[in-house]
Amino acid sequence: MEYTKVQVIVTPVNQIANELLMAQMGEMGFDSFEENDNGFNAYIQSSLFDSDNILSIESPIDGIELSFNIEVIADQNWNDEWEKNFFQPIVIADKCVIRSSFHEMEHNADYEIIIDPRMSFGTGHHETTSLIVQYILELDVKGLNILDMGCGTAILGMLCAKKGAAQITGIDIDEWAYNNALENIRLNNVTNMNVLLGGADLLNEQQYDLILANINRNILLNDMAGYAKVLKPGGQILFSGFYTEDIDTIDNMARQYNLELKSKKTDNNWTALAYIKAR
Repeated sequence: MEYTKVQVIVTPVNQIANELLMAQMGEMGFDSFEENDNGFNAYIQSSLFDSDNILSIESPIDGIELSFNIEVIADQNWNDEWEKNFFQPIVIADKCVIRSSFHEMEHNADYEIIIDPRMSFGTGHHETTSLIVQYILELDVKGLNILDMGCGTAILGMLCAKKGAAQITGIDIDEWAYNNALENIRLNNVTNMNVLLGGADLLNEQQYDLILANINRNILLNDMAGYAKVLKPGGQILFSGFYTEDIDTIDNMARQYNLELKSKKTDNNWTALAYIKAR
């Protein structure tokens, strides 16, 4: 599968502008981002790329100027780019190390996740992934049936497996992410996680003790009814992929489906919310 890379040059560099632009481009179908000294790079499947969308992007902050460079990246070049330039090992809460197969083990941690991320979102470096990982590390997931919506690289589901979950189902609408998740599951010798290609329409009558939904604000709002339907009474759901200013919007809808907010975590204006379904 071919991807298109859009280099977004932000002048002067501004972290808040980066985050606002990433959120806007995420709604256009861009599914992976990496920050750099000049702004950030955004990636989208070439079949979904529309140059008119790029022309419509305006600076979200007065005084910030934007420019764009566009190039097509061949499938076979992606892992080399990650290995040479971008993906570095990360340790979360001193308990979980996430590294690629081309990294040597240099950290002692309770849990080790090995991924070759290709183009999939979820290396652990993004705040939202890290926030959900922190929640999982705090939870007792032993014996639970878990749903990982928008599973990306499958980091979250695999961590649950390593912590003793009974069964994990991962779902992702992106074919690249689906294939990458399968690769990473094999790489980590996880035998109790299956991955499905598609969206919330794949949810059926199966019930889950815990749902992980690290996607984005609009998808969460659109699919929340489906998540609530398959969450067992007393079960938990973790939402992330949105900003602190979106908390009220997420919470107002969650309460419509008997989801009670129990806690939240924030990092650089990104947020994760933990809910329990009322019995």
